[in-house]
Amino acid sequence: MPTYVDGFVIPVPKKNLPAYLRMAKKASKIWKEHGALDYKECVGDDLHIKPCIPFMQGIKSKPGETAVFAYIVYKSRKHRDAVNAKVMKDPRLHQLCDPNDMLFDCKRMLYGGFKAAVEI
Repeated sequence: MPTYVDGFVIPVPKKNLPAYLRMAKKASKIWKEHGALDYKECVGDDLHIKPCIPFMQGIKSKPGETAVFAYIVYKSRKHRDAVNAKVMKDPRLHQLCDPNDMLFDCKRMLYGGFKAAVEI
């Protein structure tokens, strides 16, 4: 059975990157404890490839920002919904995300849920 993936592209100010990655590491443990199969956070390295539309344009990046591409793998969409329901109720997640002191601009985050179509 194909897996299900939540994918994100997030604009993160480079000055916030160390704090963001510390927060992401803690968040990854919460997702895994609640059943996620895999969790990755990847920092942009080669983001200006011609002739493609770069991630930086898609997230309307500002000077001093980089892109973080992240994904979480689940057994299915139903499994994703169950895991995320548990994660959203976990007080540890809320301790990591202070709405008054966010490490990135949530309004420019790209997000979607995807059925895996090709898996090797």
